[in-house]
Amino acid sequence: MDLEWDEEKRQKNLRERGIDFADAVLMETDTALTIEDNRTPYGESRFLSYGFINARLHVLCWTPREGRMRIISLRKANDREQKSFSEASGSSPASH
Repeated sequence: MDLEWDEEKRQKNLRERGIDFADAVLMETDTALTIEDNRTPYGESRFLSYGFINARLHVLCWTPREGRMRIISLRKANDREQKSFSEASGSSPASH
């Protein structure tokens, strides 16, 4: 799937988190876990993908838009998310 994003959000993510949306292509999709994000009525379908980029678990928030994956955010997973990923996938983030 092709990627797209808002350039201002990408620059903000780079400044605040040091992570480039363009790095989403590096996510290991074969071991990624994707769930629908229905915590809030966003007015669109949103998904959270938990996957490894350079041996570190990341969280990618995205929405499908016109055949593309529109990135909303990309960040390193926190401790709680790493634990949840390990429990759901049977894989330890430390093993990557």
